[in-house]
Amino acid sequence: MKDAVTPATLTRVERPAQPSPLSNALVFGWRAVLKFRHVPEQLFDLVMTPIMFTLLFTFVFGGALAGSSGDYLQFFLPGILVQTVVFNAVYSGMGLSTDIGKGLFDRFRSLPIWPLAPFAGLMVGDVLRHLIAGTIILGIGLGLGYRPEAGVPGVLAAFALLVAIGFGFGWIFIVLGLIVRTPTTVMTLSFTFLFPVVFASNIMVDPATMPDWLRAFVEVNPVTLMTTAMRGLMGGTADLGEVLRALIAPALLTLGLAPVTLWLYRRQ
Repeated sequence: MKDAVTPATLTRVERPAQPSPLSNALVFGWRAVLKFRHVPEQLFDLVMTPIMFTLLFTFVFGGALAGSSGDYLQFFLPGILVQTVVFNAVYSGMGLSTDIGKGLFDRFRSLPIWPLAPFAGLMVGDVLRHLIAGTIILGIGLGLGYRPEAGVPGVLAAFALLVAIGFGFGWIFIVLGLIVRTPTTVMTLSFTFLFPVVFASNIMVDPATMPDWLRAFVEVNPVTLMTTAMRGLMGGTADLGEVLRALIAPALLTLGLAPVTLWLYRRQ
């Protein structure tokens, strides 16, 4: 018969340190990366729409709106980057709604992790989508003749602004994903809100051509402020005021909706 184990024979081991919020966020960020690795076809929808917008507006409407497709492309491409990021942010809410429907977030809620870590993973997926789609759109634009006058530094600064825009807008759709039950409904509500905000802006046309009542809205539209800053950064004409005005909406959305997200997550 084996000797019984007594307390004296046990070795005291220190409890492992609890993972930090950063460590939790990185784990969920890696989960987002794995989604792209195993389901690469999800990028098809995210990329094809902005590609079609770029080609159609440049070659079909460019001559009428700017005199030539080349001149219009210089005006339009920074705007289509903003539009792409704002539209792509919707997929955070759809992905969250899908995960909740499958019960994954019930499991996450039971784990001793930083409460916002699962949402950090969604944001990492967003950033990857924004960078991939933005790079593809910029590559197509360069192939069609677009030339950023600010060069590589201007493009890098513009992409940093794009990430900030996508991060801020992403909170809107994460909140929707927590409230609305189905991914399809999340998408429908999101685009119902986004279409007037995106198209009533200076992405596609100069607001000077609009009626006064519409122009008054367009000039204070956050999407207009973001597009103006993007054009300035890529064209080498941006000033600090333009960039700060473009960051107001993403900052306010983050500060206002991140606590709401945590409250809704804990309440469910």
